[in-house]
Amino acid sequence: MKILIVLTSHALLGNTGEKTGFWIEEFATPYYYLVDNGASVTLASPDGGQPPIDPTSDKPENQTESTKRFKNDEALQEKLSKTHKLSEVSEKDYDAVFYPGGHGPLWDLAESEVSARLIEHFYNAGKPVAFVCHAPAALKNVKNVSGEPLVKGKKVTGFTNSEEKLVGLTDVVPFLVEDMLKEKGGIYSKSKDFEAYALEDGLLITGQNPASSQKVAELLLKQLEAKK
Repeated sequence: MKILIVLTSHALLGNTGEKTGFWIEEFATPYYYLVDNGASVTLASPDGGQPPIDPTSDKPENQTESTKRFKNDEALQEKLSKTHKLSEVSEKDYDAVFYPGGHGPLWDLAESEVSARLIEHFYNAGKPVAFVCHAPAALKNVKNVSGEPLVKGKKVTGFTNSEEKLVGLTDVVPFLVEDMLKEKGGIYSKSKDFEAYALEDGLLITGQNPASSQKVAELLLKQLEAKK
């Protein structure tokens, strides 16, 4: 199994002067789950090289077993510093694609035509596409074969409006993930704030928040193993 993980390259949290990027937990937990179960994982980002880490995700209160493992994993940190440029990867080389969240994707992956076409290529080739937390933002401009939003009529979830309010960034982000998914015609649902919740609708897999990253990885692996 060959899986592509796509991370954000965006480091600025709107006009706040603060930093953002990808959320460590949402990358590390799925990465280790997939690798430990025999997958080969390649990393990519819009700009290539080292993707920015959201400093909030590095705070003590946000540490998990997988983030601690990441901190001590020099080989993975080296691999992360050399992500492939998104425009140079092809769906043909992989069996699935996974997008971790963090606020960064709201600015770059949501508006990236390269990313949108890549997701479409995976989906149209019958390969799973998975997203967690803010990463469903990358589905904003993704279309199905009929030219309609890919999420239209599909069960989806993602970081909720209430969760965004609780982290105090409702007026900072360019758009709210929950609102966008609904506007695009997605059948949006959610669990309680910061509780694990993931959905699968055919090849499309989405998770609500950092706590959902393991569930998204499990659903993704299950689909891949069923195709063996």
